[in-house]
Amino acid sequence: MRSRIEALEFALLGLLSQGSLHGYELRKRLIATYGPFRALSFSVLYPQLRRMLEAGLIEESKSTTSLATPKSRRSRIVYAITKNGRKRFSELAGGSGPEDWDDENFEVRFAFFSPTPPTNRVQILEGRHRRLLEKAAILRSEISNAAQTSEGSDKYLTEWRRHSLESIEREISWLEEMTKNEKET
Repeated sequence: MRSRIEALEFALLGLLSQGSLHGYELRKRLIATYGPFRALSFSVLYPQLRRMLEAGLIEESKSTTSLATPKSRRSRIVYAITKNGRKRFSELAGGSGPEDWDDENFEVRFAFFSPTPPTNRVQILEGRHRRLLEKAAILRSEISNAAQTSEGSDKYLTEWRRHSLESIEREISWLEEMTKNEKET
């Protein structure tokens, strides 16, 4: 995936391939899947949905069932993936490249890993592993440098680096296990 817009398109198509949803529910599921630091505003979501509608990847319908609150008779727009949307999702799932193991895109790719071809899954996992090994080396160096020059170093920044390194090391171990499992299947 080359851009944030393409990553968002992939995530939305992935969610809609599991069933129709209205905009609020799409936003809620995206945030639940990718965490609060990936807050997605409606000013980003709805223009993306509009682009996808115009491209024929999704379709919309009005729903007045249980989605409308008793105080509001307003209907909600429900989005569903189209045949072209399924084809586009398959195309996106079938590709892989350096952007797929970046921090921005890896979670999105992994969340919908099943339709990704096995060889691409291994490539993405190995790429992510290499990327994290690089980040871990940088953090170790920064922690070491801070320890050697304790005067003027920020103890909270150093502690944050340690915390980040521990998180990265856990993910590296997890990636090694995932890659091993993928290669065995």
